[in-house]
Amino acid sequence: MLPQTLAPTLPAAPDPVEMQLVYNRPESLRDVYTHYCPGCTHGIIHRLVAEVLDELGVRERTILVAPVGCAVFAYDYFNVDGTEAAHGRAPAMATGLKRVLPDRIVFTYQGDGDLASIGTNEIIHACVRGENITVIFVNNGVYGMTGGQMAPTTLPGQMTTSSPFGRDVRLQGYPIHVPEMLAAMPGVAYAVRRSMHSVAEMRKTKKAIELAFQAQIKGLGLGMVEILSTCPTNWGIDPSRSLDFIKEHMVPVYPLDDFKVHDELRQRK
Repeated sequence: MLPQTLAPTLPAAPDPVEMQLVYNRPESLRDVYTHYCPGCTHGIIHRLVAEVLDELGVRERTILVAPVGCAVFAYDYFNVDGTEAAHGRAPAMATGLKRVLPDRIVFTYQGDGDLASIGTNEIIHACVRGENITVIFVNNGVYGMTGGQMAPTTLPGQMTTSSPFGRDVRLQGYPIHVPEMLAAMPGVAYAVRRSMHSVAEMRKTKKAIELAFQAQIKGLGLGMVEILSTCPTNWGIDPSRSLDFIKEHMVPVYPLDDFKVHDELRQRK
């Protein structure tokens, strides 16, 4: 046995490090698996909306109106009261809910087929009436749920399952620009376009979502955010390349900008 003076000494245990939580699931988002394809940014957009609802402290009085489209099961993912509208009719259902329950925060979550095609009439007249609701409009340029057919937002020349030679504007017309169109209506308090192609743009998207909800909280009128999103499955490219596709091909056609911002919201930007 070694003398005590020659016995090896173990280093002292380090002081315990105080752990700080830097990431957690928002209360407004349920802990469930989603059905979205790998690389789809619907999931990130869900999180941004949920974070905003938590930070504004309105979760328990919020009602979601889900669309028909890729986000048809959105009511399963958000930890708020939710309902399902017929295809394109989310603004009409949101109108009824908000008028009957004016103290609630009501928002629609819609894709380009739901809002910009079969639902064009509904969103236009909700804006004409100045309904005090919030609209989250996700634009990925195709009908994602039904197989990738051409949508009203499909880019000129873009190939889809129903435009295999590319969208020909002479035959099928030009893409529809929703926030630019809605900004002309007096009942709209906030109409902007953002994107999901980078972390910096995601941060800007979250701020825009917050302002769209603030427009409703302040009773200023309809607030909407169009969000350029990915669809790697129907675009036929990998998730990383799909982010580049937004930046290189979608943004030049759909510029990221504020098309209408109510004066009471400008100071919060």
